[in-house]
Amino acid sequence: MTDKTSESLRDAALHYHEFPRPGKLEIRATKPLATGYDLARAYSPGVAEACLEIKDDEANAARYTARGNLVAVVSNGSAVLGLGNIGALASKPVMEGKAVLFKNFANIDCFDIEVNETDPEKLADIVCALEPTFGAINLEDIKAPDCFIVEKLCRERMNIPVFHDDQHGTAIVVGAAATNALFVAKKRFDEIKIVSTGGGAAGIACLNMLLKLGVKRENIWLCDIHGVVHQGRKEDMNPQKAAFAQATDKRTLDEVIDGADLFLGLSGPNVLTPEMVKKMAQRPIVFALANPTPEIMPDLARAVVPDAIIATGRSDFPNQVNNVLCFPFIFRGALDVGATEINDEMQIACVEGIAELARTTTSAEAAAAYKGEQLTFGADYLIPKPFDPRLVAVVSTAVATAAMKSGVAKRPIEDLSAYRAKLNQSVFKSALLMKPVFEAARAASRRIVFAEGEDERVLRAAQEILRETTETPILIGRPDVIEARAERLGLSIRVGEDVEIVNPENDPRYREYWTSYHQIMERQGVTPDLAKAILRTNTTAIGAIMVHREEADSLICGTFGEYRWHLNYVTQILGGGTYAPHGALSMMILEDGPLFIADTQVRIELTPEEIAQTVIGAARHVRRFGIKPQIALCSQSQFGNIPCDTGARLRGALEILDSRPRDFIYEGEMNIDTALDPNLRDRIFPNSRLEGAANVLIFAHADAASGVRNILKMRSGGLEVGPILMGMGNRAHIVSQSITARGLLNMAAIAGTPVGHYS
Repeated sequence: MTDKTSESLRDAALHYHEFPRPGKLEIRATKPLATGYDLARAYSPGVAEACLEIKDDEANAARYTARGNLVAVVSNGSAVLGLGNIGALASKPVMEGKAVLFKNFANIDCFDIEVNETDPEKLADIVCALEPTFGAINLEDIKAPDCFIVEKLCRERMNIPVFHDDQHGTAIVVGAAATNALFVAKKRFDEIKIVSTGGGAAGIACLNMLLKLGVKRENIWLCDIHGVVHQGRKEDMNPQKAAFAQATDKRTLDEVIDGADLFLGLSGPNVLTPEMVKKMAQRPIVFALANPTPEIMPDLARAVVPDAIIATGRSDFPNQVNNVLCFPFIFRGALDVGATEINDEMQIACVEGIAELARTTTSAEAAAAYKGEQLTFGADYLIPKPFDPRLVAVVSTAVATAAMKSGVAKRPIEDLSAYRAKLNQSVFKSALLMKPVFEAARAASRRIVFAEGEDERVLRAAQEILRETTETPILIGRPDVIEARAERLGLSIRVGEDVEIVNPENDPRYREYWTSYHQIMERQGVTPDLAKAILRTNTTAIGAIMVHREEADSLICGTFGEYRWHLNYVTQILGGGTYAPHGALSMMILEDGPLFIADTQVRIELTPEEIAQTVIGAARHVRRFGIKPQIALCSQSQFGNIPCDTGARLRGALEILDSRPRDFIYEGEMNIDTALDPNLRDRIFPNSRLEGAANVLIFAHADAASGVRNILKMRSGGLEVGPILMGMGNRAHIVSQSITARGLLNMAAIAGTPVGHYS
């Protein structure tokens, strides 16, 4: 890193911490406090009821307070990152950062507590006194050997999990990386020789973890700044180091590295030389984890041993050993079962969960967060990336299961599959709302054709479709391109076996496809030559023809290209008879629930008849998500108070809807705030049909619908499911260009159930 780059990063980091408000944390209330009644429940006198319940049974603290989801990050600042003993106050940015990671990755609330106490026994007294406040304690950045003393005392005296992340978090991730490195190198824990540098907390914990995984103690050689840890050595020794002392006359790293299968570095820069790497066993494993400069740079190690398997602590090289892969999720599982401690069984379950996840197909979300990196299991991908959203469900469930089996869970979970699904819902915002759709899709077994079958998002979605539904993905694209991209992405889908391929350049059905298209379009100016050209190059037309010929049940297209361009071919080929596109419905998933918006795409300026049709279609589709539709017709006008065109057309639609009984609630025309605020609506129009806040907003102009949708998506963090093309009997859906692989999976589930199932 150049001096200029370093200075730029320094300025950016300081700006990040200072603006728009100092620090990285704030406290938010989880209950309303807007009225006197709220105050009476939150504080006096109502709060006394919760206090008495806890007095009668301490377990009720997890029901009536935040304690069951609250962790303390405690440090005295004596061993901070690579900064050393900088003191408690200076360590606060690190501890705040730790709290942010807890919240972001596992939705665990966290207070950072910096303590001015260097005496380990007194520090343990302070931590133990905090037990009534917290569900678990994360000790952080406490120097060795003090950290061993503090953790031991706290674990003995406290009835909640106490976990020193610098020790055990590092050890767990190293254990997972080592598990997979040995898998790649075709070696076994009980056969390998390990040489380690660094006798601090993390180093000792890693060696203890490797013992638990099967390494033989006599095969571990520990070195520190004074050389080999050997029997009889007096200098800078403690019981933790002494446990790994060898009976040897060798005194240097260079002397003991010969024949080592694994080098484990948790020490300092440039400790391991290329010449030492050459002395290691075949296919050596080099974990150079010192930060910011590792014990050896990866390029230097590979220059002498090209097939070396290498991990570092840095994010700019493959295989970053990062504690964030562990601590949020081991605490999540421990808190959820009310564990009294984090024991060996839970730690090993964490190791196995992380390692197993790396050996499976990479998630689309992780791939999007790490664009350009090869995320296929192997020497350069031994452990998952921190932003892999599957970690919370896989690892936390494994930890919770181990806690229950080992007898330390006070609140056992009866249904682990439901627990895992709940964890997935915490990271995939659409999971809960999509649940009834996926359940219906699993029972329907439909064939879904994807027009853009070579797109990475489509390939990842196809992989998940095979795993989560009974649908058959059909991909339009060149087989060699699809095979090459699937292999590069680490996907297990097999062309011709798991997925059907339609090759636009050479498909035996080509003549049947273009003649079918010509028969449909010959009276609209399409000649045989034009039909041939379109059915050789236009994958949307190919997919629509497949649905027309009943070779597929539904088409999904639109990952690139303009919406109306796709709509043109969908309408041409599939829009006859009872099928005609009459609106696009988007479900926006917001913090307080879903909000449906239409018509965002199909019609620009809707007539009263088209608005009524859109309302009826929206009601039908909203029910697919198990939601009772509450539909508001939205305009600048409010119940006739402004003589505007949109208001007039909405009132016309209202008359059409009122002309016969409907099995859903609708109201209008009204402003958006009136639709969403029942109290405001009651003051303005007390006889409204709506019950509570509207959950569907219908607009008379696409500009308004599309604008609201985009504002919610871009400025309010709304997640879009859709757009759902209404009126086509679920035979086609046109997605937006910004859709993700998860979004395509959701659309496949929507397309995977006949719409009549919900009529």
